[in-house]
Amino acid sequence: MKLPIKVDITNAAPEVASLDGVLDELNAANKALKEGTCPGADFTGWLKPDAIVPDSELSRVKAAAERLRPSTDVMLVIGIGGSYLGSRAVIEALAEDPEKVMYLGCNTSGRYFNAVKKKLAGKRVAVNVISKSGTTLEPGVAFRLVRKLDNCSIKEILVTTDARKGALLEIAKKDGYETFTVPDNVGGRYSVLSSVGLLPIAYAGIDIDALVAGATECAKACDAESVETNPAYRYAGVRNLLYRGGKSVEILASFEPCFHYFAEWWKQLYAESEGKDGKGIFTASADFTTDLHSIGQFIQDGTRIFAETFVVFEDESSDCVVPEDKENIDKLNYVAGKDMNYVSDVAYRATAKAHRDGGVPNITIRLASLDERTIGAMIYFFEKACGLSAGLTGVNAFNQPGVEAYKKNMREIFGAE
Repeated sequence: MKLPIKVDITNAAPEVASLDGVLDELNAANKALKEGTCPGADFTGWLKPDAIVPDSELSRVKAAAERLRPSTDVMLVIGIGGSYLGSRAVIEALAEDPEKVMYLGCNTSGRYFNAVKKKLAGKRVAVNVISKSGTTLEPGVAFRLVRKLDNCSIKEILVTTDARKGALLEIAKKDGYETFTVPDNVGGRYSVLSSVGLLPIAYAGIDIDALVAGATECAKACDAESVETNPAYRYAGVRNLLYRGGKSVEILASFEPCFHYFAEWWKQLYAESEGKDGKGIFTASADFTTDLHSIGQFIQDGTRIFAETFVVFEDESSDCVVPEDKENIDKLNYVAGKDMNYVSDVAYRATAKAHRDGGVPNITIRLASLDERTIGAMIYFFEKACGLSAGLTGVNAFNQPGVEAYKKNMREIFGAE
């Protein structure tokens, strides 16, 4: 089947005239990923998306989702970082009712917890707590609080954790909770296609088989040693050439509000993978056209440190057409009769040109549609491009030593042993 992803680098010129100069580097980075010779190679299990979850566990994931969807009103996902961002990205983009899944353990705010608690009042709740160790403070504290909730009916608690050890596994065994696996060879920010992400996604009514199939198709395309046919090569190559030319901030922008949390997942994926050893591109995101009326001014006219990546969905029609107004007091009849998807496309084209003219080179990732297959392909595309990009930068894409600094300080302040 034709890959639903195209990477358009037209607006990256003249800063990036050709990718020929980085082809050898891309091939070397790709080879190191495949052969397991790259730094952090023990965490490259995501390279084969159809093999991350054993068939027996995948069946249990589907069975749990099918069992709980009709018997509960909401699933409460407890996790932080990669334990929740991937599933939330997919659910917000694709689910008919994204609010059927709620989230805790992703911050330390008592106000946020109380707001979620209020929303849970009187509801039948399935809880999915996700942590490899069970000792991470944010989800650990949230899980303690959730087990004391008395304003809702907790029907079932599901645990996604290490298969052999850890505090959360001990709790699951003691209290008899069904467990699912955080794979040893897949780090948190790459784990969306493991049980970590697939269980909440399936509960939200999304076809996880199509999601994984899209990723698997993309994996084949992202193995080609060609900047013309391999979308991950094109993206990784361009963003690194722009970085070497002084573009130290990359903004991921979309004109679809439902893409917001996908951008949040992308920010973690790239920042946590590349931001180390004094290197890396700072990742930011923007929701257009909303943010064109705020940070758009800075992007257009501010410090020239930006490169930009647009994500564009090429759906033909939204069946939402701008009506004509005979009086035309607002002087907007020039868009009358136009579908809103067309209006959005014009806004993208106008923005891409304005920013390029203003000194912001940009890449456009064109997606055929907004569905499971395309989103699955995009997940793998970004993951593979991230691994390649880190290889070009010369850092370990799979560790996160800087994350431990604030945790260490918190333990010291609390006086923890």
